[in-house]
Amino acid sequence: MEIKDFCFASDSTPPLSVIAAAKVASLTLPPPTAAAADSASLPAFVFSNGLKLQGTYVLLRYIGRVAILYGQDPFQSSQIDQWLDYAPVLSVGSEFENACNFIDNYLQSRTFLVEHSLSIADIAIWSGLAGTGLRWESWRKSKKFPNLVRWFNSIFDEYSDALNEAISTYAGKKGSGKPAAAKPKGQQVVSGDNPEKGKASSRPSSEVDLPDAEIGKVCLRFAPEPSGYLHIGHSKAALLNQYFAQRYQGQMIIRFDDTNPSKESIEFVENLLKDIETLGIKYETVTHTSDYFPQLMEMAESLIRQGKAYVDDTPREQMQKERMDGIESKCRSNNVEEHLKLWKEMITGSERGLQCCVRGKLDMQDPNKSLRDPVYYRCNPVPHHRIGSKYKIYPTYDFACPFVDSVEGITHALRSSEYHDRNAQYDRIQADMGLRKVHIYEFSRLNMVYTILSKRHLRWFVENGKVDGWDDARFPTVQGIVRRGLKIEALVQFILEQGASKNLNLMEWDKLWTINKKIIDPMCPRHTAVIEEQRVPLTLTNGPEQPFVRIIQRHKKYEGAGEKATTYTNRIWIDHADAESISVNEEITLMDWGNAIVKEIEKDQDGKVTHLSGVLHLEGSVKTTKLKFTWLPDTSELVNLTLVDFDYLITKKKLEEGESFLDVLNPCTKKETAALGDSNMRNLKRGEILQLERKGYFRCDAPFVRPSKPVVLFAIPDGRQATSLRKTFTFD
Repeated sequence: MEIKDFCFASDSTPPLSVIAAAKVASLTLPPPTAAAADSASLPAFVFSNGLKLQGTYVLLRYIGRVAILYGQDPFQSSQIDQWLDYAPVLSVGSEFENACNFIDNYLQSRTFLVEHSLSIADIAIWSGLAGTGLRWESWRKSKKFPNLVRWFNSIFDEYSDALNEAISTYAGKKGSGKPAAAKPKGQQVVSGDNPEKGKASSRPSSEVDLPDAEIGKVCLRFAPEPSGYLHIGHSKAALLNQYFAQRYQGQMIIRFDDTNPSKESIEFVENLLKDIETLGIKYETVTHTSDYFPQLMEMAESLIRQGKAYVDDTPREQMQKERMDGIESKCRSNNVEEHLKLWKEMITGSERGLQCCVRGKLDMQDPNKSLRDPVYYRCNPVPHHRIGSKYKIYPTYDFACPFVDSVEGITHALRSSEYHDRNAQYDRIQADMGLRKVHIYEFSRLNMVYTILSKRHLRWFVENGKVDGWDDARFPTVQGIVRRGLKIEALVQFILEQGASKNLNLMEWDKLWTINKKIIDPMCPRHTAVIEEQRVPLTLTNGPEQPFVRIIQRHKKYEGAGEKATTYTNRIWIDHADAESISVNEEITLMDWGNAIVKEIEKDQDGKVTHLSGVLHLEGSVKTTKLKFTWLPDTSELVNLTLVDFDYLITKKKLEEGESFLDVLNPCTKKETAALGDSNMRNLKRGEILQLERKGYFRCDAPFVRPSKPVVLFAIPDGRQATSLRKTFTFD
């Protein structure tokens, strides 16, 4: 029976394990194709007789049986089944390291996972690791799992041709915007015409090379300004720096660009470090630009003495206009002694000094306005959060950055493309200082729809009480989106899939939340809730006279989620919307119980359902019912809940040049709904993610304290549902 078609969901990827198994087994498969949008989401084989098999592990078992890769007896087949059940854990970010550790220990004295020959168990686990791309590559390089790495490389060495073909097919179907699967040992080549230099080789189109980068000699820095919390845009810069540091086996440092005491604080420093740790960023050390204030002052004075900088007392507005028009300042031609005299006034913070700034003497006629005598130093009497009132002058970012980059040994400075016009300024200032040149590599800034990333604008929301703080779930900060329910693994995958491209993109949040759903769904426990307002009782006349309890799984497919107690009574609650959809004598399914037949429906004078009566019909088939409802027992043990949903802070996808965010503020960004939850929700912990069946995914923001204080659950978008409250609720 010939396989006519091999298809997968259009919003997903073909399973690498199936492709790899087929290649190893020399089984010819048609090229994998994306199915129509309305097709089943599972990957499938369609055979020449019209029959179909669906599901990654169903397809793997089929190939295993055809190619005798499914064990020699029932016991071996069952062992293989155990590994196939375990394989999905590798795609769950929070469990990845534990899974690697478990497999590493298991392989301590084994060559294969089952007995003494290759099976689809080996292929499934190998593909699971290879498919995680950079995550597995970083663990392989750390040598943390020697047995696992040995096994991984031996599988590849033995079947390199087949697995290379599989990776190529898989990477091609993933799309050019996503990273290819991990390269096993032996595939990475070191560079081109002169291998002795150790430069990085040519790589897949999804990867780029840093200019003149040498393996083991690259030093990078992530340099946030401590004037706010880390947001999703900063995360891209941090993760790209770490990616290149790991790829070139180099170093990365964290440097706080603390040159503006008016905006900076210890709170921001502490929370930036917290956010960096949350992202899993590994770094060599933490430094501060303020560590170099004495050297920076010496450099500024040296440039003044060399005639490469001057002190200017032109008012700021006039200076801005002169720079736009290319008009030289009247102070530019003053002699060095006059400049040094004013420089000393600036250092003391005198009234005269407060009128002045230091400017670089570059080129006031250059078409690139960043080269028109930029400001190097300004007076600021505000105390610095680290060093108090020691200084009255502070360097600008444009002056400090090229200096500190060079003296700290940075080889490559990653900067977002918004700084493109200032790259020439960076190079010129570094040259005037007589310092070692640092390579600049540009990447595109991460922009998200309906999202403000300016820290100055985010500060406005905080200071004006429009949000509850920098960690508000409506904020694009790392703490905000984590509080909303985003797994860091999803954010890392989302950002690394974009790579270090210079192409500007306006990204949809739906894509990020879709990745997140794939991570949380296989593991998060299931619970039940009904909306408190207008909930409807259903009396089961043949129901249990005395309530009884059953212990069931919190997740039917993942035992690790634990168990929960479900109480069965003759009077239960269902959602009002569900009650309105039922007809008299209709058979329905009560989830986790069985079928019931509704015999009577009572309504009020407005026609709203107020009470249902029916009988249990547990022998009925759940496959034949159209309506399947969640429910709760009518007991005093139910937990009060507040379900919170959020909308974007602004109503426009993208602000145009010059357009103020104040003109597009969203008047309704938060919706709270009272609900009742099952008694097991007393045990939820803050930060725990769960699914309320038929209602979606939620993160516990405030756990149970006492019956009168509701448990607060934040709704987590899943990439498919409308995230805008305006689509569901009406504004006042």
